[in-house]
Amino acid sequence: MAAVRIAVVGHVEHVTLGRADGVPKPGDIIHLRDTRVLAAGGGGIAFEQLRRSDAEVHFFTALGNDEAGRAVEARLHAAGPVHLHAAKRAVDHPRVVVVVDAEGRRTIVVTQDPLQPAATDPLPWSILASCDAVYFTGSDPDTLRLARAASRLVVTARRSAVLRAAAVAPDVILGSVQDPRENAGLDAYDPAPGALVLTDGPRAIRVLRTTGAASIAPPAAPPRTIGDYGAGDSFAGALTYYLACGVDLEEACRRAGPYGAAVLGGIDPLEMQRPLVHP
Repeated sequence: MAAVRIAVVGHVEHVTLGRADGVPKPGDIIHLRDTRVLAAGGGGIAFEQLRRSDAEVHFFTALGNDEAGRAVEARLHAAGPVHLHAAKRAVDHPRVVVVVDAEGRRTIVVTQDPLQPAATDPLPWSILASCDAVYFTGSDPDTLRLARAASRLVVTARRSAVLRAAAVAPDVILGSVQDPRENAGLDAYDPAPGALVLTDGPRAIRVLRTTGAASIAPPAAPPRTIGDYGAGDSFAGALTYYLACGVDLEEACRRAGPYGAAVLGGIDPLEMQRPLVHP
């Protein structure tokens, strides 16, 4: 049986991740501990989760032309062969600092907007039409329209402005009750998606449709949250995988939940991600 084909369209950032007792107050100096550098961000983490599967995974993104951009590209290739389709930008690559406090909560400091691919970039956009699923966290409405040609389209709720501009109805919009950028109701989207999925930390996952709502029991969480950076993006990658495999949405949420929860057990999401199990 041929492997499913999945694409991620979105950003990847040069991330310095470390632990501190808390976020700084005015005048403070904080020292990060257990620091490491990742190729991460919303698109990058979802892509890495999808790479831990039997799927053929393509990543459409953009990279800067400085040392940070080269480091990100090298890290994406470091885990093995990769279908990386990256537009090159004549600017510095965005750098991000993620501070994880003693309770495992992350605070993110960004230096500039993420670099995103555009439909005008000479990338193999025709691949999207042959995909069983696409996860979209980009910023270009035209690339979202191209992604709609896939069998299934999952879009992060934080791209609501792009959804409005593209006038595209995805199969799933994925957000978080805890994030004010992502917790709008179903009536906020026009055209309406097939479904709106809202995660809520250790509480039930909500699946909202115009025909009704369902509640999915949350996965078991580790006894203590070491770090929550990347949990939502890992869930997004896993959800997209199971939808690509033909699993219905509610069951896909049940199967994807443990992959988001697994990240909570450590500070580095890429170290904590689990291999995706084919249904």
